[in-house]
Amino acid sequence: MTAVRVLVVDDHPVVRDGIRGMLERDERVTVIGEAADGREAVARVRASDPDLVLMDLRMPGGDGVSAIRELRAIDATRPRILVLTTYDTDRDIHAAIDAGADGYLLKATPRAELIDAVLRAASGQSVLAPVVARSLVDRGRAEALTDRELQVLSAIARGGTNREVARELLVSEATVKTHLLHLYPKLGVRDRAAAVRVAFERGLLR
Repeated sequence: MTAVRVLVVDDHPVVRDGIRGMLERDERVTVIGEAADGREAVARVRASDPDLVLMDLRMPGGDGVSAIRELRAIDATRPRILVLTTYDTDRDIHAAIDAGADGYLLKATPRAELIDAVLRAASGQSVLAPVVARSLVDRGRAEALTDRELQVLSAIARGGTNREVARELLVSEATVKTHLLHLYPKLGVRDRAAAVRVAFERGLLR
């Protein structure tokens, strides 16, 4: 098994050292570099092509959300971007997810859960801390699924991967992922399987 290549982005050297230490105790993960702010993160991604970026949000010299937007403008699907921060406000959460983050965790996350989240995010799954999931549920609770979201969910229910759904609907994989991240909170779920199940239960899919 090839180890997941991770870039750690945080403005505090001690925090970066701690994260590196936790990750490198697992042979499935390799930390290939560090960055102290968002601008440096973008440059490091260009130079080293990591599989996944662990991104803090509020950093002097370049914030995480701006870096996420810039990285997504360069490549909509690579690297995977997992936010790891102390900030759990709705404003921070929504800004990061809307910018294109693939997941959002808090720094209080235990080591085993962090490792699991890194591996899951690198494999293409969305990873959300419970408080983040609740925030997205609250934002989406009053919203109905759009026609496009229903089309994406229907294609997934037929067994399609993100790539296959994108090809069927003539959109990018990043667009499919964005639709999924938006419809999850509307259905009160955290993954594809649960979204399909709830959609059938509610009669949204037949």
